[in-house]
Amino acid sequence: MSQFKKAMVGLDLSPMDEILINQIKSLAPIFGMEKVYFVHVAKNLILPEEVSQSYPDLIAPMDETIASEIEHELEKVHPALDIPYEIIVKEGNAQETMLRWGKIKDIDLLVMGRKKEKSPSDSLVNNLSQKYPHPVLLLPSDYTGNSFQEILLPIDFSRHSLVSIQLATAIATQTGAAIGCCHLYEVPRGYSKTGKSFEQFSAIMLENAKKDYQAFLTENKLPDFPCEFILRHSKDEADNIMQHARNTGTDLLIIGSRGRTKSAAVLLGSVAEKLVNINQEIPMLVMKDEGENMSFFEALFRL
Repeated sequence: MSQFKKAMVGLDLSPMDEILINQIKSLAPIFGMEKVYFVHVAKNLILPEEVSQSYPDLIAPMDETIASEIEHELEKVHPALDIPYEIIVKEGNAQETMLRWGKIKDIDLLVMGRKKEKSPSDSLVNNLSQKYPHPVLLLPSDYTGNSFQEILLPIDFSRHSLVSIQLATAIATQTGAAIGCCHLYEVPRGYSKTGKSFEQFSAIMLENAKKDYQAFLTENKLPDFPCEFILRHSKDEADNIMQHARNTGTDLLIIGSRGRTKSAAVLLGSVAEKLVNINQEIPMLVMKDEGENMSFFEALFRL
């Protein structure tokens, strides 16, 4: 796999950092990482004057102190991270700074942590997952695996689904993981006007979904991956996907972004956005089509 050569890992000086650093060691060969940038963005790197005056010889510049703390966490990883890395400590708005440095360093993959409890970082993670123009990997705070064995792909038979399947296949080649798909279908409103019952019409929609899936596989010359067809009831799609992921022991969820227009394709579709918001337990990779969203991303820096 060669599409994730440069990864950027967001750190916040919390216990989550140790988890992310350890996982990067395990996941770097799976994703084909060749260099990693560990980035921390502080609101303010200037010490209050009274503190700097009281301890002029004891306190190094804040950016150097933070970089030293991150380096210490990296040194604790055994065996050591065996690919080049760089520590970047910057001051300013975290979202804008990470977007900017992602562009400066030509980053292929953004890696961020998801904490189980509500935290101020939730908003940053959600916003960057939405706006970052390349794939985003979200790792939960209690994730302890060092590989992937069960990959789940929610698909809608679009080009975005094809991108997800191609990536899952590459990961499975590295890890031996099993790949499963799921597709949600629903009974349209007004079905009763046809004279058929809900059960009869749901059977019709199921058969239609299965035909669409086979056509999708044939058109893209894909193997016949197992696919679970889920009838959507009262819960929304993201809740249905999460429940299926739990039931199947999924340890990597790959979801394709789906923008509303080509110029705004950097924005996630509603299902992917909801999954980012509610999924704090299963590693998730949010895919973005290469180049499709770059015009919107470039516009962010011209405003």
